[in-house]
Amino acid sequence: MTFAAAFRFDNSFARDLEGFYVARRPAVVPAPSLLYLNEPLANELGLDISALGRDAIAAIFAGNALPDGAQPLAQAYAGHQFGGFSPQLGDGRALLLGEVIDRHGRRRDIAFKGSGRTPFARGGDGKAAVGPMLREVLIGEAMHALGIPTTRALAVTATGEPVYREQVLPGAVLTRVAASHLRVGTFQFHAARGDIESVRKLAEYTIARHDPELAQSPQRFLALLQNVAERQASLIAQWMNVGFIHGVMNTDNMTISGETIDYGPCAFIEAYDPATVFSSIDDHGRYAFGNQPDIACWNLARLAEALLPLLSDNHDEAVAMATDVIARFPAQYRRHLLAGQRAKLGLRRGEPGDDLHDSALVDDWLRLLHAGQVDFTLAWRRLADAAGGNEAPLRAQFADAHGLDAWLGRWRARCASETGAAVPEAARERADAMRRVNPVVIARNHRVEEALAAASDRGDLAPFRRLLDALGRPYDETDELAAYAEPAPAAMTACYRTFCGT
Repeated sequence: MTFAAAFRFDNSFARDLEGFYVARRPAVVPAPSLLYLNEPLANELGLDISALGRDAIAAIFAGNALPDGAQPLAQAYAGHQFGGFSPQLGDGRALLLGEVIDRHGRRRDIAFKGSGRTPFARGGDGKAAVGPMLREVLIGEAMHALGIPTTRALAVTATGEPVYREQVLPGAVLTRVAASHLRVGTFQFHAARGDIESVRKLAEYTIARHDPELAQSPQRFLALLQNVAERQASLIAQWMNVGFIHGVMNTDNMTISGETIDYGPCAFIEAYDPATVFSSIDDHGRYAFGNQPDIACWNLARLAEALLPLLSDNHDEAVAMATDVIARFPAQYRRHLLAGQRAKLGLRRGEPGDDLHDSALVDDWLRLLHAGQVDFTLAWRRLADAAGGNEAPLRAQFADAHGLDAWLGRWRARCASETGAAVPEAARERADAMRRVNPVVIARNHRVEEALAAASDRGDLAPFRRLLDALGRPYDETDELAAYAEPAPAAMTACYRTFCGT
């Protein structure tokens, strides 16, 4: 088996967008060692690496031995970071290795993270540490198992060299797979320079890649903006319905494809509070859990600004067209959010006129969770038990269940409006349906930290592997997985902080 046969690249970004990147080879590392390989994903991508030895695979995914056809490059992009605009960011420690067409006919990026400095490094060393790269695996695979669009980790390779942060850490390279790495910031890079033709070229490329049905539309650039808004409305609603906090929703971290990207200071909320912030660098709570829909809308407005010259030759008309798209986003988001919430509540449909009633039902439920500091994930899961006739596990989540009684009466009445008088079969079906959308296992912060510390500090990957297996079965409630469903101690949650992993 040769490296040439392992990958079949078709690199449209390098071929079609010259001037949008800088060619760069990954740094050679002294002692590559494979820590993680996502074999099902490799098979899905059509990568023929099964016959390669472990050392050869490590050499590939550390960047020491590039497969034939790879064209490693650092992409250029700009971005609003915590509201302030940086006209040049780019891949400071990442490289797009190339693109493959997977077994389902989808074009997928294969990229390195932590593969050395590029011209966009801005003084950084271009390296990454084992812990943050394994975090990308855990959170990305957790999101994938939950059915949420996400980039995914294909491999993590230890480099055999130290990385210097607040302390000396073992180095690693992540290999990440994405529908593409096109971001809002990619458009901002060229728009900020007044390079309208580059913005147009990028938009045409994006349409061909992600929205080919728009190619012949006379208003294709407006339709592209509309499609990106729809994808983001759906994505953020899914985040909110599982309690996920991205932590750093800068415009360079919002993908055009609608995938979640860049698992740095991310986490899942435990005790429900919309003001929850875990990121160590979010001093003012800009990216708090409850702010994520508004930030997504704000980011989309920045994309709209970049696309304005393409929407119409008349500036005022272009602004009006873009403004209409952005103004519609909150309603798009609420539509997706409520659809997910109805499923979580065990409701099968929403009739005309039900939206306000159902939204109020959910809002009051969330107020109960907030007031009682109830665990978000377990509250929804135990509501499924209540649907099946066993209220005790739900009541146990509340120190004071007084306010719960009135709400449960309203919820049961709403359920009965769909099924009529309660019968055992209908109750079981509702409970089972709710358990299929309300996870019991999420990436609990203390379990993630335990697994990463063992891997980074002691080279022990067993806790990582056990947690990864559990996260792949988020809806399974078994004795084997029970420990992964338990919330962190309140004292830990109160002071828990995540870091960007640089």
